[in-house]
Amino acid sequence: MDQNKPETYHSYLKALLNISQAITSDLFIEDILKLIVMVTARVMSVEICSLWLVDETASPPIIRLKATQAIEPAYVKDRRLGLNEGVVGWVVSHQRPLQIENVLEDERFKEKEMARRLGLVSMLGVPLRANADRVCGALNCFTSRPCRFSEAEINLITTVANQATVAILNTELMVQTRVIQEELETRKLTERAKEVLMRRRRMSGPEAYRWIQKRSMDTRKSMRCVAEAILLSEEL
Repeated sequence: MDQNKPETYHSYLKALLNISQAITSDLFIEDILKLIVMVTARVMSVEICSLWLVDETASPPIIRLKATQAIEPAYVKDRRLGLNEGVVGWVVSHQRPLQIENVLEDERFKEKEMARRLGLVSMLGVPLRANADRVCGALNCFTSRPCRFSEAEINLITTVANQATVAILNTELMVQTRVIQEELETRKLTERAKEVLMRRRRMSGPEAYRWIQKRSMDTRKSMRCVAEAILLSEEL
């Protein structure tokens, strides 16, 4: 982790390039996050690199481990933390980097038994900053020997975290767009199906809509499926 070596800077730049290319590729978000932690761990020569995301759908919100290159069962098991729990919660809630030279001596690090078992000593955590007021997770690095991360290394991890955030937000936007498109298409099909029922069965608009809705509930199929079936029968 000697930041004075030119080849080290070269490896940093290559790592960032790999991550940038992944973000603009057709990889699934899980693959991108996995690549981010693997590249970061290799370039930084750390024992464990992990990426955590805030799950805002939970009540109350929690932070879940989403990606790591670690293969130790003790680390990769289904893990979740509260927004103010552990070093991950500290980074997310305080929205700034955290560096600890010895996790066994810091009260903010709660999993000391696991650290002893895995031989973890120092750590650096940086927030995944979505905007000035929102942090969507944290990126953590652990070493197996005492370490004081340099400013260049902190900047690198922060840049990686920013790129990870871009990938996450882009995925969220694509999902939201698909949901909106699906909703609009369903509404169009339902309106056309209503017109068919109004003409065939002499129903009013509200009656036709309730008929489609009830049919959807009775058959346990979506309203879109029911509407498509009505329109198909009209064509036949």
